[in-house]
Amino acid sequence: MRQRSFMLCVLVLGALLVGASASAGLSATHKRHHHHHRKPPDPTLSATFGPPTTVVKVSGSGFGDLEAVDIYFDTQDIALASTNGSGAFSNIAITVPASALPGTHWVTAVGRKSGLSSQATFTVRTDWAQRGFSATHKGTNPYENVISPANAASLDQAWSYTTGGPIDSSPTVAGGLVYVGSAYGTNTMYALNAATGAVVWTYAAGGVDSSPAVANGIVYVGSLNGKVYWLNAATGALATSYTTGDAIVSSPTVAHGIVYVGSRDGKVYALNAGSAALVWSYTTGGLVDSSPAVAHGVVFVGSADGKVYALNAASGALLWSATTGGPVPSSPAVANGVVYVGSGDGKVYALNAATGAVVWTYTTGGYVQSSPAVANGVVYVGSGDDNVYALNAASGALVWSYTTGGNIYTSPAVANGLVYIGSYDRKVYALNAASGAVAWSYTTGSTIFSGPAVANGVVYAGSEDHTVYAFAPGAGYARRRAASPDPATLKPDLNLKPQ
Repeated sequence: MRQRSFMLCVLVLGALLVGASASAGLSATHKRHHHHHRKPPDPTLSATFGPPTTVVKVSGSGFGDLEAVDIYFDTQDIALASTNGSGAFSNIAITVPASALPGTHWVTAVGRKSGLSSQATFTVRTDWAQRGFSATHKGTNPYENVISPANAASLDQAWSYTTGGPIDSSPTVAGGLVYVGSAYGTNTMYALNAATGAVVWTYAAGGVDSSPAVANGIVYVGSLNGKVYWLNAATGALATSYTTGDAIVSSPTVAHGIVYVGSRDGKVYALNAGSAALVWSYTTGGLVDSSPAVAHGVVFVGSADGKVYALNAASGALLWSATTGGPVPSSPAVANGVVYVGSGDGKVYALNAATGAVVWTYTTGGYVQSSPAVANGVVYVGSGDDNVYALNAASGALVWSYTTGGNIYTSPAVANGLVYIGSYDRKVYALNAASGAVAWSYTTGSTIFSGPAVANGVVYAGSEDHTVYAFAPGAGYARRRAASPDPATLKPDLNLKPQ
């Protein structure tokens, strides 16, 4: 099969991970000038990564005139293009298969008549880039396709790393790195290689209980010294910071160019994600350890004054507040027009997101510091009564509960049919999301306040034993690099119609 270089551009249209950014690439209007004495440039991708189900548009040139061109994802023929009189095609939509595993994959275009072909790579990533996975804090990774109830029992420790202090911060995962903070020590912010656990950088940020958020190449994290830090995600270099009036336990949430975070000075802050300039602040009636959730232009956050607040995301204006029977350190989760949150009165609340009216409550037997996760019509939450609860999201009816050996202050993570949660009994659990049955557990060296994160086929969790743990099926790391398929061996789907 003849090979000629051609221009291949991929434009990611949707479903990109929170915080991921893509550099602009060549457009269909850019022409390549061919000279016999000049080697043509390699194919260029305008974006290099995305999760499964990402919609991609493909453009190419350098094929035969007026011919059909098959576009493959790895070895699967998923689209058919027709070239114009100059041998070019543009804006052919393909969807990255939901089954595509984390790692490098190949997009190949092959002309049916000319046999001309070229390839470019696309990396599948299922990052967990901020607390609760996204700004809505649903706590579920919808793209996880490696670990499931079928193989969870094979989860094993892939690596561990010991920091200088206890880890209450929940890990976040983005761009091949794991970011996590420790409560004390010389260096309290860590970036670790997600595959090996090797240290990439550290930063002395004061005590860090806050969970980092990663967006726009920046790590945003709060400190017990009252500052929010802007750190270069690749190097750890300080870009800027913002000082609040007291310690920060709340985890920053990044949405639409704004960083939202609470402080123990009783305020919720909205800060420019680029400059750290104050956009607005709102004063509640108590300290704010709750991490703000952002959905549909509204910020939802709890306070120690026992209230849940809904604030205009642009201005900070109060839209409504709802009173619970105890302090609210739990971070709200927003799904389908409902705000789910736990309270110190032992109840889980479902509130109408537009009005704050109570939709339902469920009473547990202990303080609910855990932040709910919502997936497939079920709310998952831990309680100080040692139980993990699964509640019907519409009615609050109990679906199942599971009793661990200790209080649960961590927030669950849900992915591909499993609920991951840490307990005061020192264990990390994976529970079947449908039944509550234990699929796997691991005992660390101390109690657990750090909520797990699941990304790229790996479970990451911290412990009061100063250690960050990574667990993978069979202790393997899911990220892979598929071999480049030989275009001559690819089989066209003759049933495809040109787009």
